[in-house]
Amino acid sequence: MPIKSIRVTNVMVFQSQWRKNNGDPKGEELKSGDRLHDVFELGFSDSINVLIGENGTGKTTLLKMIYAATQWSIEQPDAGKTDRFYKFFSNNLSDSALLKNEDYKEAFCCFEVSDGEHSFKYSLSHEAFSDYKNWLGLNIFSVMIPTTEMLSHSKGFLALNSKYKMPFDGTQVDIIVNASLPESRNVPEYMQAILDQISDVIDGEVIQEDDTFYVVKRDGRKIDFSLEAEGLRKLALLWKLIRNGLLEKGTVLLWDEPESNLNPELFPLVARILLELQKNGIQIFVATHSYNFAKYLEILRSKKDQVKFHNLYKGTSELPDRLKGTFPDMNHRNDEVYGNSAFSMEELQPNHIMQADEKLLDIVYEDMVGRK
Repeated sequence: MPIKSIRVTNVMVFQSQWRKNNGDPKGEELKSGDRLHDVFELGFSDSINVLIGENGTGKTTLLKMIYAATQWSIEQPDAGKTDRFYKFFSNNLSDSALLKNEDYKEAFCCFEVSDGEHSFKYSLSHEAFSDYKNWLGLNIFSVMIPTTEMLSHSKGFLALNSKYKMPFDGTQVDIIVNASLPESRNVPEYMQAILDQISDVIDGEVIQEDDTFYVVKRDGRKIDFSLEAEGLRKLALLWKLIRNGLLEKGTVLLWDEPESNLNPELFPLVARILLELQKNGIQIFVATHSYNFAKYLEILRSKKDQVKFHNLYKGTSELPDRLKGTFPDMNHRNDEVYGNSAFSMEELQPNHIMQADEKLLDIVYEDMVGRK
């Protein structure tokens, strides 16, 4: 069941703000049918969603919100479910106070994740879940791959984590749990093809023995996971998740910075794998700082609507002139997080990762001219 949208008010970097249609309203004229609202909102594709933007614009936070909501949809008796909900955001949280935006702690703070028919709504102001009875039992299975590589820390990790307070959040704990599950007996043909592609790159397969992960090379060598190049560990982890049967039709995959520490030559491979997964019914969310990786997803797709880009950026909350008299006391800022979405990278403005790429090309060009 795909996630259709998310709405955020005064949670972490997302501030209460007035704007037109979720865009920066400065200089815009209001027209019939336009609406002003104070909620950050994005609408998602059923296939692949790519979150781009500067550091500190909330990409990872959005991934964690979606992951927390999907985990809450699993119907199972669990006395610690609410406590683990906070831990998805930070291992230090015992309540929702630290999730509130610093400037709006006394205002209404909430986020809502929806599949278009049902919604999961959590109010930080009241520390309460709304409509969760309609959400609980939807069983939206999800896997989140955090930026931090975790399988190298697996030896005794889960036992220690159950006894002591470890410096890892819930998404980092869960990825070790998921990678430690038994392997699936049957692997679909298209998944086997993906496994074979990854095996070619890592030159082997992944096993777990006595809480420790290894890559067994094709020549028989057994390499401790921590000794592999970190970029290859990302692919090895993906191999293990697929082999364990966790990425099936209807699953939501959230991957934070898949390009991090990965050889750029492997960007096309990862892009093709993600496109193949979405073609077989897996909804995907990735957050990236790489223009090249995002562009590969755009170029390699077969249909335009297979990949939707979501641009997070900091802008001003200044109102159009015709509204300043109506809201004279509005606090205008220039660091509020806005978002816009499109099926093409070039349609997103301001696109900071694209601008960084263009600046590099300008420097290269200037250097070439200077050498003549």
